[in-house]
Parts: sequence; C-alpha cells; structure tokens
Amino acid sequence: MEPHYPAHLEADVVLADGGTVHVRPIRPEDADILRAFYSRLSEQSIYFRFFGPRPRLSDREVAWFTTVDYVNRVALIATLGTEMVAVVRFDRLDQQDTAEVAFLVEDAHQGRGVASVLMEHLRAAARERGIRTFIADVLPSNTRMTAFFRHAGYTAQSQFEDGVVRMTLDLATTETSREVTMAREHRAEARSIERLLTPTSVVVVGAGREAGGIGQTVLRNLLGADFNGPVYPVHREVRAVAGVRAYKSVSAIDGDVDLAVVAVPADAVLDVVEECAEKGVKGLVVVSSGFGETGAQGRARQDELVRIARAYGLRVVGPNCLGIANTDPKVRLNATLAARLPGRGRVGFFSQSGALGTALLQRVAQRGMGISTFVSAGNRADVSGNDLLQFWEQDPATDVILLYLESLGNPRKFARLARRTSREKPIVVLKSGGVTQGVPVGHAAPVLGLPDTALSALFEQAGVIRVDDLTQLFDVAQLLAYQPLPEGPRVGVVSNSDAMALLAAEACVAAGLEPCPPANLGAHAGALDYRKALADMDCQVDAIVAIYMPPVPGNAAEVAAELVRVAKETGKPFLATFEGRMGIPDELRIPGECGDPCKGSIPSYPAAEEAVRALAHVVRHALWRKTPLGTPPDLEGVDTPAARAVVERMLSSPREEEVRVLSSPSEEGRALPSPGEEGRGLPSPVEEGRALPSPGEEGRGLPSPREEEPPSARPPLTGSRSAGRRGTSRTPAPAAGSLEIDATELLACYGVPVWPSEVVSSPEDAVAAAEGLGWPVVVRAADPEASHRAGTVRLGLSDPGGVRRAYVDLAGRLGAEVTLSVQRMAPQPAVATVVRVVDDPDFGAVVSFGLGDITARLLGDEAFRLAPLTVEDAAALVRSVRAAPLLFGRYGYPPVAVEALEDLLIRVGRLADELPEVARLVLDPVLVGEAGVSVLGARALLRGNVGPRPDRGPRRMR
Repeated sequence: MEPHYPAHLEADVVLADGGTVHVRPIRPEDADILRAFYSRLSEQSIYFRFFGPRPRLSDREVAWFTTVDYVNRVALIATLGTEMVAVVRFDRLDQQDTAEVAFLVEDAHQGRGVASVLMEHLRAAARERGIRTFIADVLPSNTRMTAFFRHAGYTAQSQFEDGVVRMTLDLATTETSREVTMAREHRAEARSIERLLTPTSVVVVGAGREAGGIGQTVLRNLLGADFNGPVYPVHREVRAVAGVRAYKSVSAIDGDVDLAVVAVPADAVLDVVEECAEKGVKGLVVVSSGFGETGAQGRARQDELVRIARAYGLRVVGPNCLGIANTDPKVRLNATLAARLPGRGRVGFFSQSGALGTALLQRVAQRGMGISTFVSAGNRADVSGNDLLQFWEQDPATDVILLYLESLGNPRKFARLARRTSREKPIVVLKSGGVTQGVPVGHAAPVLGLPDTALSALFEQAGVIRVDDLTQLFDVAQLLAYQPLPEGPRVGVVSNSDAMALLAAEACVAAGLEPCPPANLGAHAGALDYRKALADMDCQVDAIVAIYMPPVPGNAAEVAAELVRVAKETGKPFLATFEGRMGIPDELRIPGECGDPCKGSIPSYPAAEEAVRALAHVVRHALWRKTPLGTPPDLEGVDTPAARAVVERMLSSPREEEVRVLSSPSEEGRALPSPGEEGRGLPSPVEEGRALPSPGEEGRGLPSPREEEPPSARPPLTGSRSAGRRGTSRTPAPAAGSLEIDATELLACYGVPVWPSEVVSSPEDAVAAAEGLGWPVVVRAADPEASHRAGTVRLGLSDPGGVRRAYVDLAGRLGAEVTLSVQRMAPQPAVATVVRVVDDPDFGAVVSFGLGDITARLLGDEAFRLAPLTVEDAAALVRSVRAAPLLFGRYGYPPVAVEALEDLLIRVGRLADELPEVARLVLDPVLVGEAGVSVLGARALLRGNVGPRPDRGPRRMR
C-alpha cells in the first residue's frame, strides 16, 4: 500500500534574497530531478553530506532517497521551476521521539536561506509525527552547517565523537526560536519588495503604438519620470514605441531585466510570465485585467499565474492593478497608469484598488504632500499589504504608512506586523466593506467573518489608526507626516474668529480631547498677536490649532512665518485652518532639497473641526504608543496537557452526558449565539430587562422566588450532570465532527471554576441537591433552550419548602419532558457579563467581552481582542465597552472585582490560543461582584481535524 502523500506540507516560501521557491514532500517520480540535482553539486558539498567522495548516486540509493513513508522517514525538497535546488530529510531512530536529520543545498543556491526555510517545515512535519529531537552528525570542517544548527533558534548541544560533531536539537518552540523565525520572515519579505521597487531595468510587455493604450501609457510614464535605468518596450510587430527601440520578445533583450510590467490580454499573460522567468526577471507588475475579478474562469487563470511565477522565484503585483512607483531620486520609478505622481515625501502608500489609486495619488498631489513609494495591488494575488508593511518597517525613506484595503489576506499576520510597526511608524487604514461584510469579491483574499466592529477593535489593539473616508485618510496622514506626535490630549486654540474658536473647542470636547480656553485675537490680528498668544499657552498644552481666517486680505505671509517659527521652537504639533486652504500651503512649508515639504511643515484644513478630528486620531495613537505592549503573563493553576487530554477524549469518545452532537450547519450556527441575534436562544426582553436593577432596590434587584429571573442569575448553559436531558445524543460523535460540550472540565484545567449544578427529577431530589450544594439555591430548567425562556428560574430559595414549591411550579409550567436543575445562589450584588471566544478562520482565536443585559446585547456593546491576552489587553478589553462605568462604581453601583475579571479573560484567552480545537466558547453568565467572579455556565464547541492556525507554523506564502 502506497503511503499517503501529505499535501498540506506543500508551500511557497520567500527566501532571504527576496526570491521564492516551492517546498514539497519528495515523491518516487522525483528520481530524475534528484539525479540532475546531484550532478550539479560540488565535490565539497558531496563530501560534507556523505563524509567521503561519491561521484554519483546508484539506482538503489535514488530509490531509497525518493521513496519515504511520510511518517518515520520524511524528505522535503525545494524546487525552482522544474529543478530541485535543495533537499532535507529526517529518519526516525529507535527512540520514537528522536530522528536523524540531514541537509543538502545546491552550491548555486547556498546563502539564500533555503536551509533555514526547509528546517522550519521539516520541524513542523516532525512535531506532527511526535518527534521532539533532531540529531545530526557534522564534519568538524563543515563550520557553516554547525553554525546553522546553533543559530536555528532552538536549544542546541554539540558533542565531538569518532571524528564528527554530533548536534542535538530540541524542537520545542521557544521565544528565541519564534523571534528567529519572525526575523527571517521580515528580512525575506522586505527584500522581495525592495527588489520590486528598486529595479535597475524595466521591460514593458504589450507597449503598443495606440495612443492611450495601457502598455504605451505605462511606458510613457516610465520615460516621463526619467527612470534611472534602461526601459525596454516589447512588441512583436513594431520597431519602436514612443521613440524607444522595441523588442519582439523578452528573451531578445540584450541586457538583464529586473522588473516586467505586463499589459497584454489576460489569455496571453501566462506565456509572458514563463518567458520572463526564463529571462531571469525578478518581479512582475501585471496591469492586465480579466482575472479573479471576472469570475471562476478568471480566478483559475489568476491562480495559475501565481503558481508559475512563484515556481520560478518571481513576486507578482496585481493582476488588474495600477502599478508601482518609487520617488527616490536614485530610482525615479513610475511604473503606473497615473501620469502625475506626487513629489518626494515620507509616506508609503498601498492601495488595493487600481481605479481608485489614480484618484488617491491626485489627492496627495493636490495637498502638496509627497510619497516615498506607492503600490497598487489590484486583485492582490501575491504581493499584499503585509508584504509592504515588512518593507516599510525597515525603509529609512518612509515615516508614515497609508493603506486602502478592501479585504485582508492574512489578518492575523497583519495584526502582528502592524502591532510591531506602529510602535515606530504610524499606520493609517481606510478599510472598506464595513457594510458589505460577507459579500463575495473578486480579490484573492476573502471577506472577513468577524463583524466590522470587531475589526475596528482589533485594529485598535494593533495600534492602527482606522479612518472612515478618504478625506480623513489624508487629513491624518498630513499631520503625521510633518508634525511630531502630541504628548497628551490638551489642545490650545488660537484664532482670529470667535465663532471658529468656539467650534474648534466644541469639536475637541466631542472627540475626547481637553481644550484650554480659546485665545480669540480679533479679526485684524497679525503676526505679533499670534506670537504673544502662542507664547502664553505653550506650557499648558500638548498641541495647538491655529486659525487664521481674516475677513479682509491681511498679511498672511507674516502670520504663517510666525506659526512655523513657533512650531519649530516648541516642538509641539501644530495644525492650522489657514485661509480655508487644504494641504501644505507654500507659506506653511519648510522646503526640502527638491522643494517638497519636509518635517516641520504645518498642515492646513478647510475647517477647524476637520483639524481637530485628525488630531484626535493622532492623540489616541500617541497614547497607545505609551502603553506597554506586554506579554501574556505566567498563570498559576494552568494544566495545558490535561486540557489537551480532555479535548482529545471528547473528540474521540465523548460521554453522552457532557456532549450534544451538532448534526447540521444550521444547528451548529445556533450553538453559540452572538449578542442580539434574534431567535437564537436569547432570553426575552422582559426577562433581560431586570438584569441591572436600579440602585437601592431591595436585595439589589433580586425578585421573589416566583418572579422571572434577571440574567445575572440565568442558569449555566448546561449542568455538570445532565444525563437524559432533551437535546443530547446517546450515540458517540465522530472525531471529525463538531461537538457542543459542557466546558466545566476544560475550564478547570485553566484555573477557572464553574459553579456546579445538579440535575434533579423530583422535589425531594431538589431538596437533597440544595442540601449538598449549600443554601440559598436556584431552581431552573436544565435544558439550555428552555432555560432561556421567561419564567424558567426561581431565585433565592433558602429552605426546603421553597425548593419543593419551586420544583412543582416549574415542572407544571414547563412539562415533564423538561429536566430541572439546582445550583447554589451566586453572591450578590453583582453585574452580569458574558465572555466569548470564537476561532475565526482568518484572525484565529478572538476573545470578546460584554455586559449581559439586554440593552448591551441589542446595542452590540461588545469589545474584542486577539488571543492570547496580555495584562494590558485584558484591561483594555474590559474598559472598551460603553457600559464599563457600571463596573467601576458609577451610577450608584458599587465597584466590582475588575482585576479578577481581567484574570479570567487572560485565562480564557490562553485556553483559546493553546487549543485550536475549541471553535467557540461561551461563559454566560459571568457574575462580577465586589469579592470576585462567578462563572455560572459555560459551553464550548469542539471540532476535529483542525489545520494550522493563521500565521502559525513555518513561513509560507498565502
């Protein structure tokens, strides 16, 4: 029987020099390319691998190397085009968790980072198969290989024995190994974009003589920008285009070519890509349309385009894109369809839309701003915003990053990169699709599953400034590009218009800023008036909004010069509403070497409210930077191996009293409802309307035993012992299915106790349960569906008679088919909250928090953070909901144990991060009281056959 080929181990990867290779498991049919690979190796490489000369491999050896079982013997190869350029393998030893590892990289490709990438992927394959340690025997003279093992990021030991150095490598993930992997990824992806944006030669394929044609437009724009290198038009029928000699094919060009701009019909693009690959082109910009945006056939053509390009080591911008540009005087690249580019500046700009890209560039130029580099990715089949973040993070010419996004290809990675980059360089994002989430688009990346509010929260967690429209995008950008960050929220307003000063102050209050009393200088104020007013308020504010709107023409140049001088002296951010102009007026500009505005130039806004709105975004970003990033803390009482054992046991042989089998997608969708979803098991408004009683109500809002219960005492989603309950299945579920389980045992492994409850079948059983659990108690419907109906709970029962009456009353009301349970009454007063986890296919594990009352649910008052959570994340999560003041002693409520709540969120976040099988988790209700937190109910949705999480595991391209 042939071994099963592990296709999931295949991946496209970026190497250290910016090129790409394809990684895949070896197959028996690779015998010929293995022989060819071996024939190209130097004698030294062969000697280092086999400890002696071996001119060729025998047929038996070739069969041995290419035929593996993918379990105890695994080999991965790296291919470039049709050739093998490297191979790595492990063979399991007698110790079941140990394997011997060996590498072999073709001499021409050594030093490109092939070995490190293969090591990451082989390690992942080994860990899947229970291997925890690699050993390798290395000749002492092979210093390059010993250094590679020592710097792989994993714990390595070496021992000299019998003339060889035995290296032992612990494959456990460590902080060091994670950092090494991320650093390699950063360098590789940044280099791949640098190669695209700094070519020394460009070919335009499809540059015809037709005026207004796409190819000719790109060619003329390249020539018009005075590109600092040769430009080659390719046209099969003409001798010259735009006065430049044309070539019949890419291969006919005499010199080397770094970048190819492809502007031929879609059905001819694939042939051009192969021709470019044979020529040794390093990158492609495909402006042609007719790909993923046109439907299934175009999407298949787009996938094939990317496959061919990556197979030959090329990165692709597009297809269906505007192009790329670099304003560096040493490059002067305008490989776009936009005839006019902004001047040189400190802003990197990424636009997913090609058509919108032209308008965006025009707006930048109209404002007098400059850019460093620009990329329009179109369908974003390969190069994405994440790649540009990697490049701009280390690009000394870029200080601010602007992104126009319609979708996110790898949101988890975006959040990681943005969180790191935002500490040094602000990122401003205009993300469309807030209203159309879930509507299919033609881009390579799918739309997101999370609500738009969650996306905004995750942007905030990463320090990203999200704006609502194009005007705000550039309003914020021009402030960040030319002025320093404010130290705080205090704002000074200096104006020659009392009305405009008042509007600015009111805008500050509305935006959460702290305006000082405005300085109104009068309609005829001049430069000296502004100087004195600015001097008086300098020490009291963190930023200044200067308004100059003279009713009759005044001496604008003198006032502008004074504003620029004071701004330079104070070092504080200055914004202006200068004669209603927008952008960087010449009078407020500090010119650079080429006349473009440089740092210290003052941005102007048509209205003071627009200036304040931009400032508010920047203030929040500056405050975020001051907040420590933090790391997930060490927690006591966490037993991850025990939790994994619980999950594995549940998925393999679930106990019927703990599990409900989800038999259909619609049922699974109802298992863990989102807040406010009608008809998904939420209590009625009448029931939830009593969630947070007004201060002073007797018993803090506790009703009599016969009243309908508030959500603060709602039952858990299931009892811990609920055999025979309606909705359970007596048939064990398959491991690959989805199972809804009582999460009590799972949460206990993370130090989160869930209040116990007992299922009862008679009044006497209820009394006995109450005696065992402790008084007072609650009697409720044990069925999760029935428990959400009004009138299914009796609270505050403190004697046997009350329990008997409650049981009889509920049994008569609900019917004999509904099982009842008893649970001890939680401490009061308390605020009911809900903690949720969803494992989003794009973002990974996301933790949400909100209050449990109906108002919070209906208003969608829920906050989100990516797991795992740091201490800072948990604190921000609690404070992000609009109802948070209820937790801190506002409106007459006593302050509750917020620290205990934050600890719970951190523990739940760690569970979500460590157990990808947990698709969803709901803790509802979670009562937060003065002394601590009580989890009254918890359900989880488990799933089998979980693949790798987003942005986890070895490096691979989307």
